[in-house]
Amino acid sequence: MSYTALARKWRPRSFDEMSGQEHVLKALSNALDAGRVHHAFLFTGTRGVGKTTVARIFAKCLNCEQGVSARPCGQCAACTDIDAGRFPDLIEIDAASRTKVEDTRELLDNVQYLPARGRYKIYLIDEVHMLTTHSFNALLKTLEEPPPHVKFLLATTDPQRLPITVLSRCLQFNLKRLPVGLIQSRLAYILEQEGVAAEPAALRLIATAADGSLRDALSLLDQQLAFGGAREVREAETRAMLGTVDRAHVVQIARQLAAQDMGALLEHARQLEQFSPDYVQLLDELVSLLARVALYQAAGRPYDEEDDVPPETLAELAAAISPEELQLYWQVGVLGRRDLPLAGDQRSGFALILVRMLAFRPGEGTTGEGAPARPPGAAAVRASMARAAAGPAVASAPVPPGEAAGARGGAMAAGRATA
Repeated sequence: MSYTALARKWRPRSFDEMSGQEHVLKALSNALDAGRVHHAFLFTGTRGVGKTTVARIFAKCLNCEQGVSARPCGQCAACTDIDAGRFPDLIEIDAASRTKVEDTRELLDNVQYLPARGRYKIYLIDEVHMLTTHSFNALLKTLEEPPPHVKFLLATTDPQRLPITVLSRCLQFNLKRLPVGLIQSRLAYILEQEGVAAEPAALRLIATAADGSLRDALSLLDQQLAFGGAREVREAETRAMLGTVDRAHVVQIARQLAAQDMGALLEHARQLEQFSPDYVQLLDELVSLLARVALYQAAGRPYDEEDDVPPETLAELAAAISPEELQLYWQVGVLGRRDLPLAGDQRSGFALILVRMLAFRPGEGTTGEGAPARPPGAAAVRASMARAAAGPAVASAPVPPGEAAGARGGAMAAGRATA
């Protein structure tokens, strides 16, 4: 029995099934309905946001036997063959594995021939930024003035690596990262169709870990179903799979920061080891919580209406931590997130980041006038050590006022005589 991965099984087959990317879908639909279809399109964006999917649906729109439309029938031979990946006039090319200029010239040699079955011959070049400079140069002329029956659909995760001469010949559409709420709702719909129960908190964890990529979210969901036996998607099992800890532990760390209780803070960090957490992920959650508290403090309400942290928890922490301390904790956490992967022992590195948060509290080590007290420089330290080594200074006896005046007068007279 063969199993199809969720990301492939639930790949959208029409624009209506797409999640998000409304700005791209609207532009493409209007172009199709108005009959103003450019000859070259460039789809950019991070992994798993729908670049290749949009390109394939667009190819269906152009070659559907019912006519060019933003809503292909999905039933004709052209639509079904494109969905199955066997349509002869949709040529998909992986530029990462065909980078040589000879490969590009072979492609261009076939451009002149009419499509075998469809209305258009469509070249879908994925990861186009991997082509060499010579390959791009060979492609330029055809990309600028292709035959009427040819369309180019280019996709890349790194448009900065494309020559400006290629960018100027294409209509560029940037596909954005998907919001957490949108990914969560899509996962819930898919699981409902699959007949699998799920806890909303577990789906939100997966959606957050996907970092805006729906394909990554579906891959994580596949992994969770294997981890949990495909019975139910539970929060505890999802946290164990992702290496995260319960949100209550993160909130407790924030409370201990508010109380500035170093001993309790380090003891709590030590106890977290029993969960075998991913300390980078744990620090991400702490930094995210601190940011939400700071935004709550500034706005007087949750910044995100769909926030999974209860408003009463945000209000409690906002009242317990000053704005200055929140900003400091957040910045130390962000910088620590950058450095933590470099630590040999991430457990100790995480604990040290917590120590830093309390070690550099604002308002400490200042002078009476409020200016920061600077530590003595090296020269001052050496002078102090020299004075200590020389022993106590000998105080001279005070000079009587009369003798001091006489001495000054004698010195002045001596000066005039010399002159």
